[in-house]
Amino acid sequence: MVPMIDRCDIAIVGGGLNGLTSALALARAGFDVVVVERGDPAAKLADAFDGRVSSIAYGSKLVLDALGAWDAMADHGEPILEIRVSDRDAPLFLHYDHADVGDEPLGWILENRFIRRALDATLAVTPGVRVLAPAEVFDMTRDGNGATLSMADGSSLACSLVVACDGAMSPLRGKAGISHWNHAYHQQGIVCTVRHERPHRGIAHERFLPSGPFAILPIPGNLASLVWTERDAIANRVMTLEREDILEEITWRFGDFLGDLELVGPVWNYPLRLVLADRYTDHRLALLGDAAHAIHPIAGQGFNLGIRDCAVLAEVLADGRRLGLEPGDASLLANYARWRRTDMMALVAVTDSLNRLFSNAIAPVALARDLGLAAVNTVPPLKKLFMRHAMGTVGKLPRLMRGETL
Repeated sequence: MVPMIDRCDIAIVGGGLNGLTSALALARAGFDVVVVERGDPAAKLADAFDGRVSSIAYGSKLVLDALGAWDAMADHGEPILEIRVSDRDAPLFLHYDHADVGDEPLGWILENRFIRRALDATLAVTPGVRVLAPAEVFDMTRDGNGATLSMADGSSLACSLVVACDGAMSPLRGKAGISHWNHAYHQQGIVCTVRHERPHRGIAHERFLPSGPFAILPIPGNLASLVWTERDAIANRVMTLEREDILEEITWRFGDFLGDLELVGPVWNYPLRLVLADRYTDHRLALLGDAAHAIHPIAGQGFNLGIRDCAVLAEVLADGRRLGLEPGDASLLANYARWRRTDMMALVAVTDSLNRLFSNAIAPVALARDLGLAAVNTVPPLKKLFMRHAMGTVGKLPRLMRGETL
């Protein structure tokens, strides 16, 4: 039997949130797109609550809105109206209020399951995009005429460009011979959800503790998603505790400002590391999302960084299409890599530095950073600039992040 060969303009490997978002953006730009996902789509759309959430900055919301996906998820999101940043029990803190920069929230917190459902539903009615799942890439070949993905079932997919959205340990990145820097923080993120007695009023808290940040993220109802950073040894110990003992540890760190707490759903943990690809592109290959950069969750910018990748890649390729260039054109990929590298390295420097700075217990360092938080609070122009950075509205923005079409 002759193996089946399918064809498209762009093949996206990885059907996670970044993969689906990039598929929408590229299909909207007029390309024939195929998403190759190894997992079972039905399992990822299950109703079971697992407590995993993402922060969506205002700029990222504009992208999702322009792609037609925002309305399907908006009702499930909790607007972030304020952000309070504090260092241990220090009396000095930093306070962001959305009203200081306009009427729009600083961002939204959404459960990942609702984001995925909205993206899937939008993809289903978007011309020019197909999803192959479950399907696994066995090999990738590239030459001057295009790229070919060989599947585990013997079929093949030919295309002009492959977009790798296959995670921080990206197999495609390895197949392309792109090296990466992998730095372990020796910390783990413990993720869970609590129900609290008093309303959160849309306020997100970032508390810096000696072991790392403890984020309290508001979600609809009297619920908060916690991202608790802990050193490896302690995190491993926490994960062996009974639920009531885990709740006791959480309560000690959380405090009583929202009343009594109740643990809801499972408790997850995952190692924290910084993974940076040496380059974003190779011959007929573009890295996107965690395949290009996996950062510390300290500022909740991981998914937002991936959305910026999607918006930039779609714009660069759409502009190239108008000039008669194919998606795999080397000059277009160079433009994408150059644009994203600057933005990505700036955010990596911020998140890595913040984690190192606030995990330092040396008294003079602690005093200096607390004074720094308080100083930002007293300089409105500087505080507004930081808020706009958090909203994703600063820098060279692609059209989708300005609320414009491709």
